Amino acid sequence: MISVQGLTKTYGGFTAVDDVSFTAEPGRVTGFLGPNGAGKTTTMRVLTGLTTASRGTATIGGMRYSDIPNPGLHVGVLLDASAQHAGRTGREVLTLSAKVMGLPARRVDEMLELVSLTGSESKRRVRNYSLGMRQRLGIANALLGDPSVLVLDEPANGLDPAGIHWMRGLLKTFADQGGTVLLSSHLLHEVEIIADEMVMIGNGRIVAQGTKQDMLAQAGGHGCFVTAEDGAQLRRALDGSGLAYAQAGEGFRVEAQPVQVGRLAVQAGIVLMDLRAADGGLERLFLELTAPTQREQLTEGAQA
Repeated sequence: MISVQGLTKTYGGFTAVDDVSFTAEPGRVTGFLGPNGAGKTTTMRVLTGLTTASRGTATIGGMRYSDIPNPGLHVGVLLDASAQHAGRTGREVLTLSAKVMGLPARRVDEMLELVSLTGSESKRRVRNYSLGMRQRLGIANALLGDPSVLVLDEPANGLDPAGIHWMRGLLKTFADQGGTVLLSSHLLHEVEIIADEMVMIGNGRIVAQGTKQDMLAQAGGHGCFVTAEDGAQLRRALDGSGLAYAQAGEGFRVEAQPVQVGRLAVQAGIVLMDLRAADGGLERLFLELTAPTQREQLTEGAQA
């Protein structure tokens, strides 16, 4: 388990992280979300022993990263895919890591296969890798020691759609097997798909945390759009539920959370064709809660 409690980091008169507290549990993917410059990377650097906290604690399994014996066997870390020795080949990078951790050479081949770096690609210098290939190599390095915890900062950067889909499956499988995943990103949509829990940070402070449903409920929600195979049947169910609604195209806009409408449909045996949060859903909430950190002011109809 990852535990961050009262974490604060200041640089002179600037506070990068301000009293941040959250946990990332085993068996779950925790998304750490915020705009660029919100404090995500600083928090992860403190967590992995690269930066010293001004106040508070950041522990993994109850220990500071620097106190964990042979930490690569317990914690896989990828904070910057570009921070790899550009003059070495991908295979050499993994081989050196394997030797440091006391791992057999076969682990290098296993990881190269896992991240789909071919034999010829593994023999190329890292300086000649695309960002997507460096991300794959970094993930291979993080997984090399068969850790139980993963700490990843913006791992989707540079990956094409197929690569992002592959990464989602990899991290979900890791969590399903009992691993702990802390995944940082400013790409809300990608994290929303995979994360079990989400922690939103803006201006160095936590502005919301919990499941998607928890956070939307906390903010009062924005309603949802729903379309059914049988619109008349859905209308009757909505009439009986007491929920406020209005016609919207072929469906309805309902002043309730999507999960409430979904439960109503299941109970009434209604086949739904569409069910989604209105007004941008979580994206809108994210922009509102982190507005002070956004470079562009949030206005009606603003794009992410």
